[in-house]
Amino acid sequence: MQREDFPMLNKDIIYFDNGATTFKPKEVINGVLDYYTNYTSNAHRGDYDLSQKVDYLYESTREVVQKFINAESSKEIIFTSGTTMSLNMIVSSFMRYYLAKGDEVLITKSEHASNVLPWLELEREKGIVVKYIPLDKDYKVTLENIQKVVTSKTKVISLAYVTNVIGDIRPIKEISKFAHSKDILMVVDGAQSVPHLKTDVIGDDIDFLAFSGHKMLGPTGVGVLYAKEKYLKVMKPLLYGGGMNSRFESDKKVEYKDLPLRLEAGTQNIAGVLGLREAILYLEKIGIDKIHKHEVELKKYLLKKLETIDNIEIYNKQSETGIVVFNIKNIFSEDTSRYLNHYKICVRAGNHCTKMLKDELGVKNTCRISFYLYNTKEEIDKLIAILKDNKRIYEVIL
Repeated sequence: MQREDFPMLNKDIIYFDNGATTFKPKEVINGVLDYYTNYTSNAHRGDYDLSQKVDYLYESTREVVQKFINAESSKEIIFTSGTTMSLNMIVSSFMRYYLAKGDEVLITKSEHASNVLPWLELEREKGIVVKYIPLDKDYKVTLENIQKVVTSKTKVISLAYVTNVIGDIRPIKEISKFAHSKDILMVVDGAQSVPHLKTDVIGDDIDFLAFSGHKMLGPTGVGVLYAKEKYLKVMKPLLYGGGMNSRFESDKKVEYKDLPLRLEAGTQNIAGVLGLREAILYLEKIGIDKIHKHEVELKKYLLKKLETIDNIEIYNKQSETGIVVFNIKNIFSEDTSRYLNHYKICVRAGNHCTKMLKDELGVKNTCRISFYLYNTKEEIDKLIAILKDNKRIYEVIL
């Protein structure tokens, strides 16, 4: 699907690590290059033509993002450096002031570090209580299991829409409905969902959403924090400085700008934002539903092929996205990755920033294959041929 648009696919490699980052189409590369070549200037700083062009493109990108995730207002779109910064802003700039000692936050042991560590730090700082939602036999989240652990002290449920290892799709709409019936806020890590599934923050009644550009064909170093406007209005800035203030005087009187600029101090990653714009337009041109269907077809094809290899263990057969997690039995995952790398096949190996998942899987490290729109069945066939010859793994890597 559109492979000719991706210069990195000319490198004679098979790339199956799209959960970590994705290749960039020429439209995104050219969009970033165009800014640096033809109209470099700062945003919200100048009264001259170049700067006003940047202002227009930067702010209209906010509207592109708003429509892409079906937010109510472009004021609800805050540009950040990525999912990690967005989640940290949610915890540090809002939850630190919203939550009190003893309040409970529910997460799972399959969450990415970015949706775990900020909460654990707040637990140490304020005495909130981080609790784990039990996973079912397929390592999935169910509404029933959430209902079992919710108490009168539960104030936040914070979950990935799609997890980066198991690849399960959480029933966020159902969970949000239940959460809001109990006055519980819903925080969603969208790093692995926004690039692959149609996102509707209104339909799913999401209070906070975080996602990254680089996992959806965009540049690195740019991401989005979405939150309902009523929460953004009371969110404390994470950074203070240029661009977010209206005035400050020697008598120490300070006045900050309205949303969204109040939460975007300093010079932003303008080139990244403009590249994100091109990435979203590209994805919309192809169609998110079409991309998801393609990924699921590839996963089913891969699972069928892997079942022909005796010593392969698969951990997430039942998940609904283009992620497959496996090991060669009795082989360290990093050795498997090095073996595949010898044949120019790129997969992720290790704990994938989900260090608590071992408590559920019973294994610390795995190999992860994560598909995107440009992957093919022919690439899978080449992978299978190499994996079938895995008895030679140490001949190859040593």
